[in-house]
Amino acid sequence: MTTENTELMSLVYRSTAAAPFRSTALDHLLAQCRSLNGDRDVTGMLLYRGERFIQVLEGPAEVVRRLARTIGTDPRHRDMRVLIEESIDERRFEDWTMGYRTLESEAADAPAGFRDSFADLEESDERSTTLRALAELTLWFRVRAAQSVKV
Repeated sequence: MTTENTELMSLVYRSTAAAPFRSTALDHLLAQCRSLNGDRDVTGMLLYRGERFIQVLEGPAEVVRRLARTIGTDPRHRDMRVLIEESIDERRFEDWTMGYRTLESEAADAPAGFRDSFADLEESDERSTTLRALAELTLWFRVRAAQSVKV
């Protein structure tokens, strides 16, 4: 596992599924991620909505960078864009080799002025907006994970 001399980093990216993912394909992807991430000391969160992925990866810096390069060439994804890459002192998702949630689109039925954190994270080029949206989605995820564990 992580040693004191290993720099921890967090990397957040968004990508588009090359083809729609069925529930069984997502289950297979998650099983694969969780197995490999456990072996690599990588933790994180994966969100999926409307053929879009947002993923947070945490772990030893070089391992996370290598994993991001691998994901970037995975034919199941396209248009991968790294949103945040930063050193961290502690993990946000230390208990999850890959926490997962499918998000339903709430924007269609939302009242005027509704802010969609998933869309903000996908679309914003401003670091402050990206960090705020990530914090909101992290909190949202933690609340739902506490209600029904699906890690």
